[in-house]
Amino acid sequence: MADNGVNESFGRTWTWMAVLAAICIVGGFMALLNPFGATIFAVTIAGWVFLVQGIIQVFHASRIRDWTGFLWSLGIGVLSLLVGIVLVADPLAGAIPLTLLVAVLFLATGVAKTMFALALRPLDGWIWVLASGLVSVVLGVMILAGLPATATTILGLLLGIELVSNGVLFLFVALGLRKLGEMR
Repeated sequence: MADNGVNESFGRTWTWMAVLAAICIVGGFMALLNPFGATIFAVTIAGWVFLVQGIIQVFHASRIRDWTGFLWSLGIGVLSLLVGIVLVADPLAGAIPLTLLVAVLFLATGVAKTMFALALRPLDGWIWVLASGLVSVVLGVMILAGLPATATTILGLLLGIELVSNGVLFLFVALGLRKLGEMR
């Protein structure tokens, strides 16, 4: 059977998944214990990503000067570089626009989920989609209402929640993989 080889391979990898789970859970709790520090860290990492992306984009644009999209490519690279410089130079100031972006994202996805829920209304479970949409809208409004003060902690709190959530998910996957490895 082809599945036996796959099951065996998955079964041997459970410890790596368990290590990843532990890293995520510990990192998540550290972020939750210090959301301000986690916000600064997240914004700084985002800044470095923008910087690296901008450098690569500008380099790439310099290699394709004859292309009609050269100026657009160069512009995107320069813009990414500028965003990266601002975020790395002053992560606290950079947290405000990123928090605003997160709030708008919550609002937009909340409205979309709410509309989707209303379209699903005759089906079982539509109320859970509606609840999820309303929670997203309320979170978006709360973040917006608290700006700029929410910018100092909300990204760190969201990072912490996401890391803990992923860690728990990875832990359950690791336990499932371990069980799979024991069944061979």
